[in-house]
Amino acid sequence: MSLVVKEKNHVRLVFLGAAGVGKTALIHRFLMDTFEPKHRRTVEELHSKEYQVSGATVKVEILDTSGSYSFPAMRKLSIQNSDAFALVYAVDDAESFESVKSLREEILEVKEDKFPPIVVVGNKAESGGERQVLAEDALSLVELDWNSRFVETSAKDNENVLEVFRELLQQANLPSRLSPALCKRRETLPKEQALRPPMNKTNSCSVC
Repeated sequence: MSLVVKEKNHVRLVFLGAAGVGKTALIHRFLMDTFEPKHRRTVEELHSKEYQVSGATVKVEILDTSGSYSFPAMRKLSIQNSDAFALVYAVDDAESFESVKSLREEILEVKEDKFPPIVVVGNKAESGGERQVLAEDALSLVELDWNSRFVETSAKDNENVLEVFRELLQQANLPSRLSPALCKRRETLPKEQALRPPMNKTNSCSVC
């Protein structure tokens, strides 16, 4: 029996998290390399981008969900129809980290999968900011207990934003050849975080 994982030509990524943690800011930083410091409430917004890879069209959809309004049915539908999940919290908001825990449980329930493709994102990690969630604590929980991927980012300073999307696309089994197309978006790629213990994930591998 072949162990080769079939690559997809279409994938949907969904960003979930409490209000004001920077989901929209991360998406806009990735797609347009812009940053808007003022928080704008989002109900639900779908972005679509196509890449040409080895003569084939690869379509990536990014769903930006609401953290300000409670739409359980809409959130459940978003989870059902998505291939990989970014659970975003703000490092200066401990309550938003608790929301990530609840969202993960909901994903496990809806997808009926013990190890869904999840990247937990600690945003607003720019230097000088106040911190309520220690990177060490989040890293231990996410990568060792949940067996998922953890990345700290700053949409404001454009730190590790590309790393989040590379990991999401890798976990969603998009063609590995897509990686160079992503790499061209920046003159330099985000450096790998120094804070990283050995991972025990079977589906973890280098993207670029």
